[in-house]
Amino acid sequence: MFDTTKNLFSSLIIIAVAGISLSACSPTVTRVESDTVTDLSGNWNDTDSRLVADEMVQDALSRPWLTRFKREYGKSPTVIVGKIQNLSHEHINTRTFVADIERALINSGDVDFVASSQEREEVRDERKDQDLHAKEETRKAMGQEIGADFMMKGSINTIVDAIEGEQARFYQTDLTLIDLETNRKVWVGQKKIKKTIEKGGIRW
Repeated sequence: MFDTTKNLFSSLIIIAVAGISLSACSPTVTRVESDTVTDLSGNWNDTDSRLVADEMVQDALSRPWLTRFKREYGKSPTVIVGKIQNLSHEHINTRTFVADIERALINSGDVDFVASSQEREEVRDERKDQDLHAKEETRKAMGQEIGADFMMKGSINTIVDAIEGEQARFYQTDLTLIDLETNRKVWVGQKKIKKTIEKGGIRW
């Protein structure tokens, strides 16, 4: 009887300790607004992507090329975003950055915007499908696409300076706007971000 009680007591202690351990390991999740500035690891994040895209697009649209184009052609230029290369030391989702650039350009109202090369392929496949299956009065004809006047492309690079327990990260984003007819660069922009990260007792 004593052994049974002892074993039962031991089992209860093990269960209680396991419950406490699981509780201690459970994450605490707090919902925040999507535009809240967060910087937990020091890596490039959604805040960096959004702020850099907004600032660089604003700078691009404030330069003389835009006024010159509108004066010469009497319309807004059509822009497309090309490849953004990640030349940094860390994984950066450049698709998110491209989406932020596209959003800033479109919402500015200063330029027209056309789909990317991947998006165009999907749309062309849909038009081909319509050509076979859609009613004639609802089909969208081939050869009616609007060609872009300018392409924006660029890169994200980093420089890292570190000693034990402390690190400085320097992010540099370079964007260029290119006239697709002449290959002339009409705008070159650069945005720099510098972060310092301290982690006591940890080697980089």
